[in-house]
Amino acid sequence: MPNIRLTRRETVLAMLSTAAAGVSLPAFAQQAEWRQSYDAGSRNAVARSSTPMLSPAALAATEQAVETYRALAARGGWPSLQVSERLAVGSRGPSVVALRQRLIVTGDLEASAGDSNIYDSYVEAGVRRFQARMGLSTTGSINRATLAALNVPVDRRIRQLETNIVRLRTWSGNLGNRYVVANIPAAAVETVENGHVATRHAAGVGKIDRQSPLLQTKIPEVNFNPTWTVPASIIRKDLIPKMQKEPNYLTENKIRIIGPNGEIPPERVNWRSDEATRYTFRQDPGGEFNSLGFVRINIPSPHGVYMHDTPSKGIFGDDYRFVSSGCIRVQNVRDYIAFLLKETPGWDRARIDEVIASGERVNARIANPVPCYWVYITAWATPDGGVQFREDIYNKDGLGASAVAALQGDQDI
Repeated sequence: MPNIRLTRRETVLAMLSTAAAGVSLPAFAQQAEWRQSYDAGSRNAVARSSTPMLSPAALAATEQAVETYRALAARGGWPSLQVSERLAVGSRGPSVVALRQRLIVTGDLEASAGDSNIYDSYVEAGVRRFQARMGLSTTGSINRATLAALNVPVDRRIRQLETNIVRLRTWSGNLGNRYVVANIPAAAVETVENGHVATRHAAGVGKIDRQSPLLQTKIPEVNFNPTWTVPASIIRKDLIPKMQKEPNYLTENKIRIIGPNGEIPPERVNWRSDEATRYTFRQDPGGEFNSLGFVRINIPSPHGVYMHDTPSKGIFGDDYRFVSSGCIRVQNVRDYIAFLLKETPGWDRARIDEVIASGERVNARIANPVPCYWVYITAWATPDGGVQFREDIYNKDGLGASAVAALQGDQDI
């Protein structure tokens, strides 16, 4: 197998494209899920607040953040950084001085760090803090994505905060003692118990042309080792074009065609017509290849969406995870379903691992269905002073093109 590596340009262009063809990640890409997050150990650790994003405390902190950023604007905000080369520990020059000043303005670097022209460990830590607030990989170095986020003007950040205060107020009431929030622009899921974040998970959410919907529901059931029935829209947009190019695609991915009289061999279907839309396509269970991975989390809604595992875990190492047809893929799904089934007798972590390993199709009804909220929040703050921003990927803020457009250059810096 060739060593395939998607550049950031290829990843972002794929995200922005309205082309319907899907991308199947190779098995080795699964390593990115842990390599991206844990290879640097405690050196790259950034403190994270336990305050839920949807909470009165977060709302109050966001209202305070608006005042703080207005004061920054009154003092002139921050200048645009001009960087012609990748900056990392050991770099030196006037660009490093400008970077220090930029990080100090937003509190990501202490003013006492000085104005040295050397990119030292203090600058690296400040960059990591900034990247964490933007939802970017905390590499500690300046790449194109980080530079684009640094150069978003203060006026736009203020308008983002003001817009999201309205959204946060909508969700500042009692959401339940135990609940789940999927924040679509952050491509992230957090579970909350007793007013504190219990777990956080990177997520893969809907593409621009297949957006994940906003919804409020309760999660009643977890399906282990599920089959996957391919939605009609994906048959039309993805499978038919795929079969025209790769006639063995269905067989290799263990997807069966079911007609009125039973299973139909792929070679009997006219893939140059819409004949395939008249059949049912069902993928065999198997966490290594099934599009739902080992687990599907049922979510009653009129949109036909749900949450699930994925065999393509490499997506969780990417900064931009807008990759699905509307459903939400969840990183570290075993921790997530352990939270969902915590109050359900007979479903401790050992039982969860046992059922997954068995490969058997098992449904687990949740004793107390867990409230679940899919929301769209692009800016919020926490009481510790951390102000978070995310790309307005679906353009719901009404502020025009976002910084992601700057990532379409031929190369990273």
